[in-house]
Amino acid sequence: MSLHLCIDCGGSKTLAVIAGPDGSILARAAGGPSNFAYLGLSSFLAVIQSTVSIALASLPPPYAPASAALPPTSPLFVTAWLGVSGVDSDAAIAEITPPLEQLLGVYPRVCNDTHLLAAPLGLYSDVDAAVAAVAGTGGIVSSFRRGTDGELLAPLGRVGGWGWVLGDEGGGFHAGREAVRALLAEEDRWSVWGPASKPRPQSALKTRMLAHFGVTDVFELLTIVHYPDPPAEHTPDEGTPAWKAVPREKRLSSLAPLVFAAAFTDGDALALSVLRATARALADQISLLLRPEEPAPAANGSFAPLYPPDPSSFAPSATPSSPAPLTVKASNSILCAGGSLFGVDLYRALILDELAARGHVFKRVEVVGDTAEAGAKALAMSARQN
Repeated sequence: MSLHLCIDCGGSKTLAVIAGPDGSILARAAGGPSNFAYLGLSSFLAVIQSTVSIALASLPPPYAPASAALPPTSPLFVTAWLGVSGVDSDAAIAEITPPLEQLLGVYPRVCNDTHLLAAPLGLYSDVDAAVAAVAGTGGIVSSFRRGTDGELLAPLGRVGGWGWVLGDEGGGFHAGREAVRALLAEEDRWSVWGPASKPRPQSALKTRMLAHFGVTDVFELLTIVHYPDPPAEHTPDEGTPAWKAVPREKRLSSLAPLVFAAAFTDGDALALSVLRATARALADQISLLLRPEEPAPAANGSFAPLYPPDPSSFAPSATPSSPAPLTVKASNSILCAGGSLFGVDLYRALILDELAARGHVFKRVEVVGDTAEAGAKALAMSARQN
């Protein structure tokens, strides 16, 4: 059958989409998390198998196979494209490609999940490049040009995607981590300057976060953040705080909705400052992939980049006359924005405003809500053109 399969393997969920020869979407399915670095090979393959089987079972006639079980007994797919979070090296791609080919019955294109996000590049003739930026549970930024020799995309540069311990700027982990740090710093300042002169600081952000964990003291957040992960097979006792059953990284990322609500619903200044900082850090990363426009715009304020700590330590300063070789101009590119946080209009505006202040205004900005669908359509279009 002339079916095209695209799978978005994320840290929170897996989305599989099957397109027909004309690019129409025939079936889709959702599964559990499939970050390869977190799961390992066997658990990763199990998620892919179950999710794709669900999608196959929902195919309409005449595309419905006799069996939705994998591996298939006869060829089902002519192309398959997997964007996998946690796949960050050629070695990782080489490890998972053979078992995926055996499972799916077709040789798959395997890449980091940001590649799928850049699929809209193939839909527009007025742009030369794409910058794919993820602000979801985690964060990563990559840039691409159109591919050659049958490849959909040609990777150029990549920034970030270091995971919740080391980075994930602009994403949910970052927002949660910075919110905890902001509350702790506020308490530290008050302990030195406040007791004799003013009451302990209060904010909507503080109220929401303390209520979320069921505590009354900001410094109890230190215990919560650093408390060990729950055992793999663990049933909490009645009365045990709910957060003890949650992995440490999720304790931080689960705070992102509270930060957004405090900033954009309550108008809380501290929460808004947290999101300005995370938006600025993501803009720092995106800017590393961009070359200055010509002529260079007038500076609007000064910037001390949050990321990386010292760009001059590994790269010379780029100018319009001597740009870094793999950078692209925003004015000739599309920004493909993905992840739940990028889908929030006010947060996206913070990021775009940061970029515009540095002279980077993209020709197109597209929020890609369903990267697996965009990828499946791109596969079908590429097959028709070749």
